[in-house]
Amino acid sequence: MLPPEIRSILEEMRAERIRGASYLARRGAEAYIKLAELLSGEELRKALEEMREEIPAVNRTMASLYNLSRFIPITDNSELVRAKAEEFIKLSEEARREIGNIGSELIDENEVIITHSFSSAVLEIFKAAKKKGKRFRVILTESAPDYEGLALARELESLGIPFEIITDAQIGLFAGKATLALVGADNVTGDGAVINKAGTYLLALACHDNGVPFYVAAESFKLHPELTSDEVEIVERKFKRNHLLIRGYLFDITPWRYVRGIITELGILVPPKEL
Repeated sequence: MLPPEIRSILEEMRAERIRGASYLARRGAEAYIKLAELLSGEELRKALEEMREEIPAVNRTMASLYNLSRFIPITDNSELVRAKAEEFIKLSEEARREIGNIGSELIDENEVIITHSFSSAVLEIFKAAKKKGKRFRVILTESAPDYEGLALARELESLGIPFEIITDAQIGLFAGKATLALVGADNVTGDGAVINKAGTYLLALACHDNGVPFYVAAESFKLHPELTSDEVEIVERKFKRNHLLIRGYLFDITPWRYVRGIITELGILVPPKEL
């Protein structure tokens, strides 16, 4: 039985709608640190076995949660658990910074970049490009139904990066006005498919049709070591509007053939041969 403090963190993670897989993985690592403070010995070992199931179950579409649960060993040593969780957080922060450095080199002067949803890795690329003095602007979708794009817009506004917001339905219209596409990922499968916010596949198709290079920014812990695209469980959240039931898958699957490269802290990987 997990302590109430850990259950509270897990519920908070399940309720999160905006910040995505990288944030949830770091929050999950913080849950392990808290667990190491609360338990030791056999109680800790049993709790860690339970966490092997509970952490990925927060959102089974996200490879980061699966990889986090495997990164932390099943042990009765609370200091080891704390050390591994802190290592995961440090590695994730370093990965994001390096992705920013690598990805910013793809941005040329006066680039017009189109993106979808909110990705902390993509935001890091924008920050790095801005620090390097590059001038560019961003086209971003509002990203319904949770409107993650508006959260990204606020970040860009604070950085002084010019942007314009479009409705999701206008992806096809505006893709041709861009010179580069950058999106994040919640999962990159062994066969090279990218699982990200629903609408990413449509953006990739529109970019392919318009000759716009489409890149994905993802820390290496978002590469799933086992699953293929056919095996990924895509989360659905149905909702009602005017008493009518509307189906809403939160993620979609973009085949590797539409992806120019995966920007990781290890470099730019070409799917699927380099995954």
